[in-house]
Amino acid sequence: MKMPLLFLSLLVLLALTAFRSPFISYHALPSESRLTWTGYAETGAYAPTGTVQLRRGTLEYDGRAVRQARFEVDMRTIQHEQATLAEHLRGADFFATDRYPTAVFVLREFRAGTALGQLTVRGVTRPVTFPVTLTPLPAGRLRLTGVATLDRTKFGVNYNSSSFFQNLGSYAIRNDFKLTIDVVAARQTPVG
Repeated sequence: MKMPLLFLSLLVLLALTAFRSPFISYHALPSESRLTWTGYAETGAYAPTGTVQLRRGTLEYDGRAVRQARFEVDMRTIQHEQATLAEHLRGADFFATDRYPTAVFVLREFRAGTALGQLTVRGVTRPVTFPVTLTPLPAGRLRLTGVATLDRTKFGVNYNSSSFFQNLGSYAIRNDFKLTIDVVAARQTPVG
């Protein structure tokens, strides 16, 4: 009785090790990727736009869906054409990049062109959902594009938010900001 059970266990183990996942691993190419942010004055009269750099990222893709993904953003690279605004955004009123130099997105589920995951900003993790388009590129590359609308106050960024402060007038800043995502990733070469 023990011998057939042992034999069956070995067959199952061999079958599992022979199984290859159809998912292919990719790594993000920060130099070819672009993350663009847009903030808004509550009155709509002002909408500054700038960039922030992707630090690194990985994902697994099977030609239809992403199984897992993790991306790190270097918050110290927040840029705007007005250096003083960029400096203010990196400071304690906004993203406190000296204490929280990275923001991290971890995918939990990919469903019908929608990414559902966890975003950590300023040490605070919240669920986020946004549409993503995946486009295969030549030479084993993949492009991910999308637009995420994020509520900064969910991450403790309350500066000039009318949800927290009254009588701000034209100084009020909307809670939501837009992050336009354009990430290029390359297929990882297997080791060994």
